[in-house]
Amino acid sequence: MRFIKLHLLVAYSILSVSMIAQDFSKIDTELLSQFDMQEEVKVMIQVRSSSQVNTQVNWTKHKKSNEVYQQLVERANNSQSDLLNFLNNQGYAVKSFCLVNAIATKLDIAAVYELSQRLDIERIYWDRPAMVDYIIDEEEVLRSRMAEPEWGIKMIQADSVWSLGYTGENVVIAGQDTGYDYEHPSLIKKYRGYRENADDEHDYNWHDAIHEINPLHGDTLITDTTNPCGLDIDHPCDDNNHGTHTMGTMIGSDDENSIGVAPDAKWIACRNMERGYGSPSTYIECFEWFLAPTKLDGTEADPSMSPHVIANSWGCPEMEGCNAANWHLMDEAVENLRAAGVVVVVSAGNSGSGCESVRNPAAIFQGSFSVGATASNDTIAGFSSRGPVAVDSSFRLKPDIAAPGVGVRSTIRNGGFASFSGTSMAGPHVAGVVGLIISANPALAGQVEIIEEIIRSTAVPKTTNQDCGDYPGSEIPNAVYGYGRIDALAAVEQALNVSNTNDIVSSWNTKIFPNPTIDYLQIQSERLINKMVIVDALGQVMYRRQFDYPLTVINIDDIERWTNGVYHIQLWNGHQVQTQSIIKQ
Repeated sequence: MRFIKLHLLVAYSILSVSMIAQDFSKIDTELLSQFDMQEEVKVMIQVRSSSQVNTQVNWTKHKKSNEVYQQLVERANNSQSDLLNFLNNQGYAVKSFCLVNAIATKLDIAAVYELSQRLDIERIYWDRPAMVDYIIDEEEVLRSRMAEPEWGIKMIQADSVWSLGYTGENVVIAGQDTGYDYEHPSLIKKYRGYRENADDEHDYNWHDAIHEINPLHGDTLITDTTNPCGLDIDHPCDDNNHGTHTMGTMIGSDDENSIGVAPDAKWIACRNMERGYGSPSTYIECFEWFLAPTKLDGTEADPSMSPHVIANSWGCPEMEGCNAANWHLMDEAVENLRAAGVVVVVSAGNSGSGCESVRNPAAIFQGSFSVGATASNDTIAGFSSRGPVAVDSSFRLKPDIAAPGVGVRSTIRNGGFASFSGTSMAGPHVAGVVGLIISANPALAGQVEIIEEIIRSTAVPKTTNQDCGDYPGSEIPNAVYGYGRIDALAAVEQALNVSNTNDIVSSWNTKIFPNPTIDYLQIQSERLINKMVIVDALGQVMYRRQFDYPLTVINIDDIERWTNGVYHIQLWNGHQVQTQSIIKQ
């Protein structure tokens, strides 16, 4: 420590003389504080560029993935080449990203100050670790039981979707987490690289973003066996249990266990945490690999192998790596994946029950489909983070949706099962529903906004007495449940009615009030409505009307006789349809 401080004192003295009057505002202040404890620090260098990706709504998932990837590679090549040449010539080990225009490396303080003066650098951040957050209810329970669907599966009616013949077939679901025990009996045959009579294929199906032991663990002796999986591993492995548990909820099943929402989907994965600790660079490395999966050696990237949806059951808190200065890097990663046709599902966090507790990336971003957690009695979990998002002063509504997340039984390492709680358990339910939607209507693959709108509009509306900011708990959406608790059956039924990807318009503003209601409804639409259908939770038509003259305001005053419960209103504008949900009390 004395040597390092002496080294820094000399460095500061030299720099203070040679760089007087120069601007060091590009340097993250938290990064500078780290040089008091270590000579070199992991950093993310944001490279300056003004180009943005361009896509078209009617492009297929395959075309979106390829076009976005090519545009991002071209941007990185054009803007990073000089800086990469400089760093390589100086002997620095670097990792170049294209999903976000950035480079990860380790620098000493003199190099940080020198690089901050380059015109092609936007900012230099500390690549700080973050830790996974979840609750263990039962460390391990019986390894198997009869194949009756878990309570969360039943609650969201995923098992009813299976009876229609849709189980996630031809859909690829991805997870980035602590790793995955892919040989677990409930998971192995769903792995995209599984080969029944040959060696499993891990190229394009697995990536490990963990290249070193995280110092926050405090290991006194670091060896090749410090991590139970090792580093830069060539096959899926879980060093924590958390990742394996989330994957089970998405796709897991065997003869004696029915735990996954989309049991016939295939899965691919990336390890982004070392025994529970990740960092902005490991998260972004996984995000980028999902954009265009590669062979194990990192070559021959292929965007056609990208997944349809990614589950992200982790957060990056300000105190552990992400802050207002670097949030936009991960935000850009999410938006570029959406442009490439990938749904990004993110757990809202376990910092409830107060308002404004959705406060960590990636859950805070507009493009993240953020998920709160509910219990088996269909009420919000006390730990589930609430909105609105105040940390970035946007006060946007979060979470978007809610899903089962308390006492969720799923897979863990070594063929076992356990019950965990957390929004980490809720997010995988939503990712599974995305899989069911696409398997029911493959034309929706890559149509991120439409899929999200289907899930929002068909959710079971949930209200609360907790008001948060401008979002009263008595209204829908609210900052506790978002648009409500997911309903897989209603979502798939609506997806089946979409014959054209322009049929559902998420930007079509409609107000329905009062909601909940007792005997009266008024519907105000920004578009002319020529047909309206109202169905109950079982799909029975309660009200149908074709209008001779299209309307923007519709009054319904004869619903007092209806049974209390949830109803779905379909509003038609020509060939376009939007669904809203109401509660009858």
